[in-house]
Amino acid sequence: MGIKESVTSAYTQFDAPDVAVEVYPPQEDSQLLVEAATAAGVLPGARVADLCTGSGVVALGAAASGAAEVTAFDICPKAVQRTRQDAVAAGADVDVHRGSWARAVEFGPYDVVLANPPYVPVPDADGETIPAAAGPSRAWDAGPDGRLVLDPMCAAAPLLLDEGGTMLVVQSECSNIQRTLTMLREHGMRTEVVAQQLIPFGPVMSVRAPWLMRAGLLPRGSRQERIVVIRADAP
Repeated sequence: MGIKESVTSAYTQFDAPDVAVEVYPPQEDSQLLVEAATAAGVLPGARVADLCTGSGVVALGAAASGAAEVTAFDICPKAVQRTRQDAVAAGADVDVHRGSWARAVEFGPYDVVLANPPYVPVPDADGETIPAAAGPSRAWDAGPDGRLVLDPMCAAAPLLLDEGGTMLVVQSECSNIQRTLTMLREHGMRTEVVAQQLIPFGPVMSVRAPWLMRAGLLPRGSRQERIVVIRADAP
């Protein structure tokens, strides 16, 4: 299977509903995940979970692509409210739950799991100022190595997926792509990178990039980051 590769020349939101700053706004990672899921051909007729739904754009994309059932999860009450409102406006059948992504285990297993989790490493020292328009910090902050959510999510893949099911996860190079691939394989999944994109630093990465470079989590002199979609298939 080939890898979809693209380069974005400017920091922009893609064609998605406007969202308030209390909710993570749709960005290139959301778009890449929706496109990868659509290209994979796994959504029509599937029972789908969208983990860390944020604006709900991934869940709505799954519903629009013919999923039989879509369930979305987010810890943020504003995100839950917004996703419910947008689903009603779009005439989409999306069930939205407030709580950790791990709640999906209670409702699973699923044919397809989609996830755009927090994945940006967080420096120990405070003092950075990130524009409010970037949304809430809980939508991207993921511990000192960016793995706070990714690691347990990878470990839970066998519980989330039905036999022959597929998980698609989007993340940045700064949170160790190879570790995600390795962890998923260690838990019985067949894995591959199915899409990747170079994007210019947005408001969060613009502020945090110097620290990420000093910490060895981004190459020195970077002006862009690579985001990828990883596919994991259950046996």
